[in-house]
Amino acid sequence: MTESAFKARDIGLRAQKKILSRMADNLYRLAKQYSNNKKEAEKLIKNIIKIVIKLGVLHKNNLLSEDDLKQAEKFKNKFRMAGMTIISFYEVDFSYDRNYLVQALDDSQKILQSIISKHLTDKSLSRVESVFSFFGNETFLDAIFKRDSEYREALGRVVADLNKAIENGDL
Repeated sequence: MTESAFKARDIGLRAQKKILSRMADNLYRLAKQYSNNKKEAEKLIKNIIKIVIKLGVLHKNNLLSEDDLKQAEKFKNKFRMAGMTIISFYEVDFSYDRNYLVQALDDSQKILQSIISKHLTDKSLSRVESVFSFFGNETFLDAIFKRDSEYREALGRVVADLNKAIENGDL
């Protein structure tokens, strides 16, 4: 590998990490603002990070079966669709459909849990449950997508991060 190819890949990885790190920070801010609970918000983000890292380790060590990889692709597509839905609901007035978004998040959760249940502990499954229970909660979703929501600015930052992640193929 040439030195310039390595540097280009390195820069790409740093940019990807920066976007995902900023998204985690903005999700933390939104969760903290909504819950008014710093510890709960921190725990949610830690759970997300742990899940992502464990999945990455499983994948890197070739521990996922062909079926797991198919399910992972299905999860990626479903979760990307949920992300695009969030963007649309934020950008287009009166488009918010709670039931549609709750179903998309619920489907994503079930697919993710089916993948990790074969490889990780019940504690990891409960981490997934915790994250999706918070962000898929109907009261939370109604509050953040309300027309004059106090969470509009925080949600806007998350939406900007989602847009960037989708645009770059990270989501």
